[in-house]
Amino acid sequence: METKLLNLKGKEVGAFSMPEAVFSVKPDKHFLHEVVKHYLANKHRGTACTKTRSEISGGGRKPWKQKGTGRARSGSTRSPIWRKGGVVFGPKPRSFRQYLPHQKLRQGLIEALSTRYAEGAVLVMENFALEAAKTSALNELRKVLGREGKSVLFITDKMDKNFVTASRNIGSFGWCLAKNLNAYEALRNDRLIFTTGGIKALAANTKEN
Repeated sequence: METKLLNLKGKEVGAFSMPEAVFSVKPDKHFLHEVVKHYLANKHRGTACTKTRSEISGGGRKPWKQKGTGRARSGSTRSPIWRKGGVVFGPKPRSFRQYLPHQKLRQGLIEALSTRYAEGAVLVMENFALEAAKTSALNELRKVLGREGKSVLFITDKMDKNFVTASRNIGSFGWCLAKNLNAYEALRNDRLIFTTGGIKALAANTKEN
């Protein structure tokens, strides 16, 4: 199971053997949906907050007497039916976190990568080492890949300071370490570009303990 090995200019320089245990697994769409839901729920901050009538200042005095005015009876200006009144059944801060076992998260990542590889969205490069932190070098790579305006995620086993600095000015480029890659990021980005070291680190991290 081999794929093209590219350099930073997008030119083919050889072939690389992909680990079949990571990139040739038959995916289960329902299972991937469950895993993606897990990541999206855990990204949910859950900080929305509204005040009930008891939490709003004021409204302690009865607006007008109970009878004889011709108006509807009212006991507080902070009633939910009044303007600037309290909110009934409004949101309160809460946790949206979901739990999934590590084995499921690992299997979800493997199935997501297998899906993207089958779609032709996975590329492998020798490394991301740049001689200088110049965005122009990555702009050239983007044109060669033909992915302008699309999101590209670079995955490596160790951070290259020049590459990270150079990629900051390109909004469609992102990067992460292989040990931090998850199924949601693998499915969300239009193209995944690994270093050879990133592939090896990923294969080691996805092995069953």
